[in-house]
Amino acid sequence: MTKERIGIIGLGRMGSAMAERLAKQGFAVMGWTRRGLPADKAATLGIGASADLAALLAASDIVILALLDDAAVHAVLDEIAAFGPAGRLVVDTSTVSPQTLRAHEAQLGKAGVTLLDAPVSGGPEMLLAGTVGLYIGGAEKDFQRFLPIAGVLSNRIHHVGKLGDGASAKLVNNMMLMGLWQVMKEAIELGSKAGLGRDKMIEILSGSPAASPAMRSRLPVVLGETEAVGFPVSGVLKDMGVVLDLAGHLGVATPTIEAARASFRNAATLGYGEADLGTVVRLALEGKG
Repeated sequence: MTKERIGIIGLGRMGSAMAERLAKQGFAVMGWTRRGLPADKAATLGIGASADLAALLAASDIVILALLDDAAVHAVLDEIAAFGPAGRLVVDTSTVSPQTLRAHEAQLGKAGVTLLDAPVSGGPEMLLAGTVGLYIGGAEKDFQRFLPIAGVLSNRIHHVGKLGDGASAKLVNNMMLMGLWQVMKEAIELGSKAGLGRDKMIEILSGSPAASPAMRSRLPVVLGETEAVGFPVSGVLKDMGVVLDLAGHLGVATPTIEAARASFRNAATLGYGEADLGTVVRLALEGKG
């Protein structure tokens, strides 16, 4: 079976990793960004560079969005609708509100364009390894069309329901991770006040039944052994905003996420907005949390 041509809109950390992974697995990939895609960056990723959105749509069967926020997704979907590229499948991998793609479903459907939301759980290094999670919402036929691509990017593929349900699932998953860092921060603060040493606390927590792969993977950040950034504090704060907006709309109380947002805001205020999210726990170890 001939592989479908892939267009990727948005080549930040996640979009670039996705493009590189797909190109290395033999897909024809074109990229485009609203700020322009330098030819040398495209060459480094092993993909083609589209001059504009029209060129990307003409060269692609499936268009993947990897954008910063709801506003960017709305803007790009409006532009795509204006071109009316019938037969295209648009897959949004951004972390946005469940209502964002739903707001464009009817308009794009009239133009012959179908939609999936498929937000990603994991960082660029996991995308490059094909081990991220994908939470996919949309029609079964569209899911099946995307599946050969999803299988290259992910070993944890969940088709969770209708359009927008993928976004809801991603936000629920994010909440668990946000809570993890907040509880670890509080545990470190309590242990420190109680007189426990740093290394002993880390030994106990990392070997606990409550420890997770996410926590263990960021221990070098927590211990100040690396400044590598898997996902920045600023990104966590953006995603928390989406969670809290949805929770407010649905009338669900989220005190843990509110507390976690205060901790991450403190880290950003201290100048760590672009540092890895594990920094929020490192600051607690240093008595700055």
